[in-house]
Amino acid sequence: MTRQEKANDIVEILEELYPETPVPLDHQDPYTLLIAVLLSAQCTDVRVNKTTPALFARASSPQEMIKVPVPEIENIIRPCGLAPRKSKAISKLSHILLDKYDGEVPVDLEALEELPGVGHKTASVVISQAFGIPAFPVDTHIHRLAHRWTLSTGKNVVKTETDLKKVFPREKWNKLHLQIIFFGREYCPARGHDPRTCPICSRYGRKSLFKN
Repeated sequence: MTRQEKANDIVEILEELYPETPVPLDHQDPYTLLIAVLLSAQCTDVRVNKTTPALFARASSPQEMIKVPVPEIENIIRPCGLAPRKSKAISKLSHILLDKYDGEVPVDLEALEELPGVGHKTASVVISQAFGIPAFPVDTHIHRLAHRWTLSTGKNVVKTETDLKKVFPREKWNKLHLQIIFFGREYCPARGHDPRTCPICSRYGRKSLFKN
């Protein structure tokens, strides 16, 4: 079986398991999604969703956020970890959005990556989930599973993203990003994983070979 044939088969399996892919981070608009994704760095979605209601009740727009002192933001988001750095980033990016983009989140990957606290993965998530532009954000789940399924060498997330974009149709990237995350959490965890009971690994484990 070629790598492409395997990828096509995986798409069918994931589509059957996860026909619907709700965004796991609670948000109301591109700005609140941007903040939620920023907070999710080294933090679970569950924890972020428990923390953002208090933050967004205080400020849910750049116009409101710049009025909130950084120490207050830091105190609210402390449960998400890295609070000193994240609070400064939230405040700074809110100022930039107002000064440079009239308070709107830019619909541009490179522009997003220039914002404080926003890396390529965060920008890709916002582009795909807020604006529907095809992107393939690679988190730890996707990076691990792409390697486990031998769809990528798994040496780094940049290589993994490139490899996955080659074998999966562009129009499916946004949905697949979430489907693979959901699958990793439910069936294919990093620890305690039994490949014999996994709907994908039982068929395409690490030892299976493919042709380029």
